[in-house]
Amino acid sequence: MTERIIETLDDVEEGAAHLRRACPRMARAHDLTAPLPLRRRPDGFAQLLNAIVSQQVSVAAADAIWSRMKVARLTGPRKIMWASDDDLRAAGLSRQKIRYARALSEARIDYRALREAPTEEVVSMLTEVPGIGVWTAEIYAMFSLGRADVFAPGDLALQEGARMLYDLPDRPRERDLRDMAQAWAPWRSVAARILWAYYARQVRREGIR
Repeated sequence: MTERIIETLDDVEEGAAHLRRACPRMARAHDLTAPLPLRRRPDGFAQLLNAIVSQQVSVAAADAIWSRMKVARLTGPRKIMWASDDDLRAAGLSRQKIRYARALSEARIDYRALREAPTEEVVSMLTEVPGIGVWTAEIYAMFSLGRADVFAPGDLALQEGARMLYDLPDRPRERDLRDMAQAWAPWRSVAARILWAYYARQVRREGIR
C-alpha cells in the first residue's frame, strides 16, 4: 500500500500547509482553528463495536453503554459470540445493535490486513457487515488506519462546515461534498479536521446548540 498515513501532528501540519497553499478559504479556516488535533485511534474489533454502540444515541449514553460493556468484558469478538442476549441487553444494547454486534463478531475481519489494504477496499469490506455504513467505514479509515486522503462527506458537521466556510446557499449533499473534496486531495483527512474545527468554532461563536 502506498497511501500516506498520518502518524504524528507533524503529518497533520504538513497536510494543513498543503491545503493553505491550495485554497485561501482553507488557509483562513486554519488560521482560526490551529493547532489541529491528531485524532488517531486504535484499530480493530473494539473500535468498530464502539461505533455500533454509539449509533443514534447521545455521546453520554454511548459512553455509559461502552463503560458497562468494558466492565462486563464484552468488547472482544469471542465474548460477544458467547454472551447471551440478556447479557448484551443488560449492558444497554438494543435488539438491533445486538444483531449488529454479533454480525461484526462473526465477520472474521482480518484487521491487520486492513492496515495494508487500499481505502476503497477497506470501505467495501467493512460495509458488508450489517450495521456498518459508509460513514463509519470512512471514519475508521481516517482515524483508526490514519489514512491521509479519505473524507466522510455524509457527516453533517462536515457538510455544515463546508457550507459556512464556502458561503454556500445550502448544506451540500453527500454526493456534492464528495465531489468538492476532490480539490483537497491528497490531504482530505486534514481538510476534514479543519472543517470540523471550523464548524465547532462557528457554532460556539454563534451560540448554536
